[in-house]
Amino acid sequence: MLSRINPHNGNCWVEYLYLVLHAVVFDVQGKDADGHIDTLELDIFLGQNYLVTYHAQSIAAVDRVWAACQRDERHLKRGAAYLLYKLADELVADYMPAVEQMDDAIDLIEDEIFDNPAPTVLERTFAFKRALLHLRRIIMPQREVLNKLARDDYAVIAPEHRIFFRDVYDHLVRLYDITESMRDLVGGVLDTYLSVVNNRMNEIMKTLTVITTLFMPLAFLTGFFGMNFFQPVTPLDIWTGIPAFILTMIVMMLLPAGMFLWMRRRAWM
Repeated sequence: MLSRINPHNGNCWVEYLYLVLHAVVFDVQGKDADGHIDTLELDIFLGQNYLVTYHAQSIAAVDRVWAACQRDERHLKRGAAYLLYKLADELVADYMPAVEQMDDAIDLIEDEIFDNPAPTVLERTFAFKRALLHLRRIIMPQREVLNKLARDDYAVIAPEHRIFFRDVYDHLVRLYDITESMRDLVGGVLDTYLSVVNNRMNEIMKTLTVITTLFMPLAFLTGFFGMNFFQPVTPLDIWTGIPAFILTMIVMMLLPAGMFLWMRRRAWM
């Protein structure tokens, strides 16, 4: 916020105030929400009897204030400072729907983490974290601007109008606290995602370890009896017949089953 000082005597006699406020847009809802938030800059010149605004893109809050002035001329009769309050109030009022949409999208991400913790969920979570940080950087300076308008003595703002700016300041303080809480919530979502992924990885490693352990005795038996270190000197028909084959197959089937039951009794599975 800038102000012009009277150059003749150096007193803080303000001819006009220059402010920069921002509107936020967050339209995407549901599971396709990517956490992207747009900001629209609104430049404002406030004088004793005039209010000039400039914005490169259409802002819904400005359109609503303009429509309200066209419907009821009493808004114009209350002065330029009151119109500034109406603009600031409408801009801040648009913050809450955006914050609520982001909150709903974060809740959907929390549910999706337990159903399908895909890498895309992690990307969207980081996107929401960046969006909340961006929103925090917008709210904090505007909060200080509204605080100065509500408490400092400016000639272009009548004393009876300062209470209005204090109301907008209180709304920005509440929004700032909400965004801080949502940042903590996103941090908790990230921790939950990592915990779920680690638990699933542990389950996978547990299953693979069990399978490897079950087949380890079979690999030992087949490897041991498959070695050709000794030259037979006597007929080995008894070891190459059908009974030996059946006995070997029974042992190979019962041994993994027995180890499986043993692991179950030890609560390893």
